[in-house]
Amino acid sequence: MLEKKVADLINQQVNKEFYSAYLYLDFANYYEDLGLSGFANWYKIQAQEERDHAILMMNYLQDNGCRVVLEAIDKPDKEFNDKMGPLKAGLEHEQYVTGLIHNIYDAAYSIKDFRTMQYLDWFVKEQGEEEKTAEDLIKKMELFGDDAKSLYMLDQEMGARVYTAPSIMAAE
Repeated sequence: MLEKKVADLINQQVNKEFYSAYLYLDFANYYEDLGLSGFANWYKIQAQEERDHAILMMNYLQDNGCRVVLEAIDKPDKEFNDKMGPLKAGLEHEQYVTGLIHNIYDAAYSIKDFRTMQYLDWFVKEQGEEEKTAEDLIKKMELFGDDAKSLYMLDQEMGARVYTAPSIMAAE
């Protein structure tokens, strides 16, 4: 059984991960409206990953005798005026999620819950990758986004992304 504070933080994170999926679907809709279906594809796949993160955390809670409480998902509140907007909001959101994961890790560390810390190691690493990817997308848009041919090629690159279940799922 998990300590209540750690379980509550993980449960809150389940709901934050579902919000992340919802947010990224909103980004996908924005790009679809702009005719950038590759960017829309990229964010749809990102939404699937976030949903999987929520499921992984739900499973961890349930495997440790904890009840999962799903809350209402807030409506994304971002308004964008350019192609860069969702990319910057995505990086900001990933940095926020990294902070949330670190808070859970810190709570587990404070009570020497080594099992939860080990479990969270994958998410800590994942967040580093998520932030790096978001930064790379911003750099690419800064470099190529104003040139129509380059933007087309970048959109094609984004459209080539395929869904791959998180590696931690295979380990379960």
